[in-house]
Amino acid sequence: MSATARARPLQPGEAAPAFTLPAVHREGTVSLSDYRGRCPVLLAIFVGLYCPFCRRNIVQLGRTQEKLRAAGVETLAVVATELDNARLYFKYRPARVALAADPELLTHRSFGLPRAKVTDELMQALQAVPINPTNDPAGPMPLSELGPTLDRADGFQRTEADLRDINRQWPQFKGQFLIDRGGTVRWANVECADGDIRGAGHFPSDDELLDAARLLD
Repeated sequence: MSATARARPLQPGEAAPAFTLPAVHREGTVSLSDYRGRCPVLLAIFVGLYCPFCRRNIVQLGRTQEKLRAAGVETLAVVATELDNARLYFKYRPARVALAADPELLTHRSFGLPRAKVTDELMQALQAVPINPTNDPAGPMPLSELGPTLDRADGFQRTEADLRDINRQWPQFKGQFLIDRGGTVRWANVECADGDIRGAGHFPSDDELLDAARLLD
């Protein structure tokens, strides 16, 4: 898959770019065309598994997908890590959602998900601004402390592939897109879209996702 980078995130009413990626949950590939003409799909685009919020959001999405399916919407998650690394992780922590691997961030670029510019202001915020996007008992605390705290709580140890992902990706933002059966984006949510670091790691609630699904009616 090749990707054309977009200067801004895709907006409702715009056509979702086609993609084909290696499937994590089975052999073969996953394509957006798998859903076209058949059903709408909620596409959740994550960074690598080094991100504790991504790992927990995927678990949350697994619980939410049955509600979305009842509303006629399928679910697909993209994780930005090498296929072998993803399969190793999910072998021991099986996901309930369909998964695709995208270590080169091709979907991030084609859907226009921004990457933050590393500045002194950003680094200071990471050290000082308390957040707790997953409502963990350990939080709120600055992201520089919360990430390692959640890793320990999850029993997560980074692999060499995770370290490569960090060096290649950070600080990349994430997003979710609801795409109708015709391939048009009907709803979008982009992490820290307003530029506020306090939005880091936020993932839509079940109610927010189901409200988005109702836009398809």
